[in-house]
Amino acid sequence: MLPRDPVILFSYVNTQLRDRHIGLDDFCAEENVDRTELCNALREAGFEYDSQANRFV
Repeated sequence: MLPRDPVILFSYVNTQLRDRHIGLDDFCAEENVDRTELCNALREAGFEYDSQANRFV
C-alpha cells in the first residue's frame, strides 16, 4: 500500500525509482499501481514525472 500523504508518496516513489526500478512503468507494474492515478495524485501536489531523470520533480 502506498503512502497517502503526497510528500511522503513523492519521497517513497522517488526512492523506489532510484534504487529498484528502471522506469515508472516498471514501478507501477511491480507495485500494482495505476500509473495515471499515481501521476495525478503527485501532480495535484505539484510534482511531475521526468522520464529522463526517472524521478518526480
